[in-house]
Amino acid sequence: MSENGNGKTYGVTLERAVALRYDGRNAPTVTAKGDGTIAEQIVAIAEENGIPIHEDPALMAVLSRLELGDEIPMALYVAVAEVIAFAYRVSDRQPPFRRE
Repeated sequence: MSENGNGKTYGVTLERAVALRYDGRNAPTVTAKGDGTIAEQIVAIAEENGIPIHEDPALMAVLSRLELGDEIPMALYVAVAEVIAFAYRVSDRQPPFRRE
């Protein structure tokens, strides 16, 4: 799973992919997910947009059970935060700042 500067995060295993959106305010939400051809399309879009791909089969197993529009559960906050931080590092980008 990885994130681009637009706040979209993508995760992939061999035949499954999930995309998360993180706006810096709320928990990341599932914006796309799929198996087979749909997973390939999600990955292709990520690659076309220069979004690094992160593979984590255990995390993918949990994320793939969520529905479109669902926020990730609190139990996944640390794991997803680590992936988002990784994506920012490899993309040489800064996370959005929270405005209160």
